[in-house]
Amino acid sequence: MKAPKNRKWLKPFLKPIRSVFREVMLMSFFINMLALAVPVFVLQVYDRVVFHAGISTLQGLVIGVALVLLFEWILRQSRSRIMQTIALRLDVEVGRKLFDKVTGLPLRELEHRPAAFWQALFRDVDVVRNTLSGPSAVLLADLPFAILFLGLVIIIAPPLAWVLAVIVPLFMVVAWMSGHVMTEASRRERDSSMARDGLVAEMISGRTTIKALAMEDALRPGWEDRHATNIERAAFRGSRNDGFSNLGTSLTMATTVAMTSVGAVAIIHQELTIGALIAANMLSARMLGPLNQLVQQWRVFASYREAVDRLGQVFILDEDRRDSVIASERPQGALTLEDVVFAYRDGDEPVVNGVRIKIPAGGVHALVGRNGSGKTTLLKLMQGLYRPASGRVLMDDADIGQFSRRELAHWVGYVPQECVLFSGSVRDNIAHRRPESTDEEIVKAAKEGGAHAFIVDLPDGYGAEIGEAGRRLSGGQRQRLAIARALVGDPPVVLMDEPSSNLDRQAEAELRRVLTEIGRNRTVIVVTHSPILLAACDTLIALEKGRIALAGPAKKLIPRILGTAPKPVQAAAAPAAVPGPAAAAGAAPERREEAAGGGSA
Repeated sequence: MKAPKNRKWLKPFLKPIRSVFREVMLMSFFINMLALAVPVFVLQVYDRVVFHAGISTLQGLVIGVALVLLFEWILRQSRSRIMQTIALRLDVEVGRKLFDKVTGLPLRELEHRPAAFWQALFRDVDVVRNTLSGPSAVLLADLPFAILFLGLVIIIAPPLAWVLAVIVPLFMVVAWMSGHVMTEASRRERDSSMARDGLVAEMISGRTTIKALAMEDALRPGWEDRHATNIERAAFRGSRNDGFSNLGTSLTMATTVAMTSVGAVAIIHQELTIGALIAANMLSARMLGPLNQLVQQWRVFASYREAVDRLGQVFILDEDRRDSVIASERPQGALTLEDVVFAYRDGDEPVVNGVRIKIPAGGVHALVGRNGSGKTTLLKLMQGLYRPASGRVLMDDADIGQFSRRELAHWVGYVPQECVLFSGSVRDNIAHRRPESTDEEIVKAAKEGGAHAFIVDLPDGYGAEIGEAGRRLSGGQRQRLAIARALVGDPPVVLMDEPSSNLDRQAEAELRRVLTEIGRNRTVIVVTHSPILLAACDTLIALEKGRIALAGPAKKLIPRILGTAPKPVQAAAAPAAVPGPAAAAGAAPERREEAAGGGSA
């Protein structure tokens, strides 16, 4: 992937502020022109005031320079304020674009990279902002004026011109070498930082497990190894950066020594005045200052280039559909899978392989199967979180690929196996799925999900703070809160992945009642191994190695699968039709009944 293509995303952000950058360049021009006042003042004082005792001339020069310095200060302050405005604009716009991009990426893309990678992207926004609006941007604005100072040195002190003609190319070579070395060193340091931060994030996320099992000794070697690698690479980068910075400083001092020595010889031969020598030294310092900063700031430019490239690689990724192809009313909730195949990576064995099945609207349907049989993956395919490699997923005979992610999320409520809650109140967590929900809708969802009873017992009720990731609640309470969140907005389809994993037997029996109730006017698909919840299901679908092994009425199939594992069968020419709630008590399709075999489902 070529870097220039990765940097095209930045142009729309820079285009509106180009006029502002032109103002900054104009202000930099006047600032650098006014900076000439001090060398000219020194030149006049030594050549006219000192030798001719011109006190009145000195007074006039001092007043004039004081006014010039005041005006220069005003210009510098104005330029700083303009750069701060640019920083705020870039931070807001680029940060918003990155947030929208990351939240709009497909789930498979988000899972493809570690969490530390996505966290580092938001730090890259800071790098872009600071480079385009901080000292680095001011340096780039001042750098062209080094040619102006060089020209003035040639005019007022011709014998010293050859010294600068030698020094300037040396500075350029040092700056180029600094950029080449620092780019690679910064990249390697960032990679090691991401590896270390990824481990730290895992440790913080699993801190309860670490404390409970005293896993510190087991994790310490990995931490020390990554931390030592990061320190080593940071030290290497720092030593190289310090080396180039010190070399630039040495070249600056060497320039002063060389110009003073050559100037002294020129003064002795009456080819130069003392004032011209001092003024030339001041101008050379103004000229070499930006060049020396360029050597020191090259790490910033290298980090900026890498940050822009990384952000560009993310911005060109395909997103989930944001706008639906057609407008559609609330569906009934019938789901059809037509020869759906899905693998997490190209070349891997499919996790879901040729699944064909029809699930009618309404009722409670169970997905069972051994661990790794593809149940959770199938749920994510049903709600459009994963895109099938081949085949289609239909809702009311319409391909869900033509609907936006937001629209599908409104139609499909989801209770994941690991209930993720966020810091805030109980109400906030229920309403996260649909922030515009009214209090009545939130209470209704909580009652339907069986959470209202424990919520009203909390000290602050729906306003109670649940702590980080809901740690102030029990596992069962978090589970019920997740169910209530999935029911907000009255979605026609509700998918649940092991909803009873954190519930006791009494709560499990209550959940069975909840499933029966919400299944009256919704399509509920639940992944479970609980006999209590299976008894509430109208139909049952058994998976084995990513294929449909068994499908039919739950009451007839449950006795046959408990304690046995169905043998996988070849995919039929027509989708397996799961009977609706009204027909659940009837006989299962004869072909599926014959597929029932030994083994646990």
